[in-house]
Amino acid sequence: MTNLKSDKPINPADRLIVALDVAEAEAAKALVRQLGDAVNFYKIGLELFMAGGYFELLDWLVKEKKKVFVDLKFFDVPETVRSAVRALAGSGATFATIHGNQAIMEAAAKDKGDLKILAVTVLTSLDRGDLDDLGFACDVEKLVLSRARRALETGVDGIVSSGLEAPLIRRELGQKLLVVTPGIRPVENKPADDQKRTVDVAQAFRNGADYIVVGRPIRQAADPKAAAEAVQRTIAEVFQ
Repeated sequence: MTNLKSDKPINPADRLIVALDVAEAEAAKALVRQLGDAVNFYKIGLELFMAGGYFELLDWLVKEKKKVFVDLKFFDVPETVRSAVRALAGSGATFATIHGNQAIMEAAAKDKGDLKILAVTVLTSLDRGDLDDLGFACDVEKLVLSRARRALETGVDGIVSSGLEAPLIRRELGQKLLVVTPGIRPVENKPADDQKRTVDVAQAFRNGADYIVVGRPIRQAADPKAAAEAVQRTIAEVFQ
């Protein structure tokens, strides 16, 4: 039987990535300061990119000895994606996301340097009905596995995948790719939540995730640092 749990030599405390999905850079810095040593890894995405001060925030996080996940989902003609990745490669970021076909993945892998490239498979906000609307006739698992196989072939480092599809990826592809799982919910998902394909912290890692991305359950908690510490305790228990 395939062992699904990550066997990569990752510091357990680095396996939690907190999403800084806030309105402006100063609010992001305030949250980072509030979380302190409870969190080592942060994701910065489109909301902050549009607010201004994005790359200054990236520099600040790196200087604060934090790891940074640049989640901008580069999607353009391959050479433009390659140029964007090359420009980001010296920034100190650890991860960056791309979207798109095999040619885009291949281009992103060419000049990435030490930057680890993650290919998005299927957004966790999409369900079967959404895929039907987009014209994808295959089921979610087949689509995710197809994109994961292409990612492995093209030389990118990993994928972004729901925890529900992670076991299939591990069974089919082993431990060859990094698997980063967003849409983590410590408790049962609320009906109004825009994340549809979710798992909890422990299940994500038992299903094969190397890293998880947690946003609202920490950011909107009454005590964000305590919430982050609770997630870290769960991770430590899984990998003890």
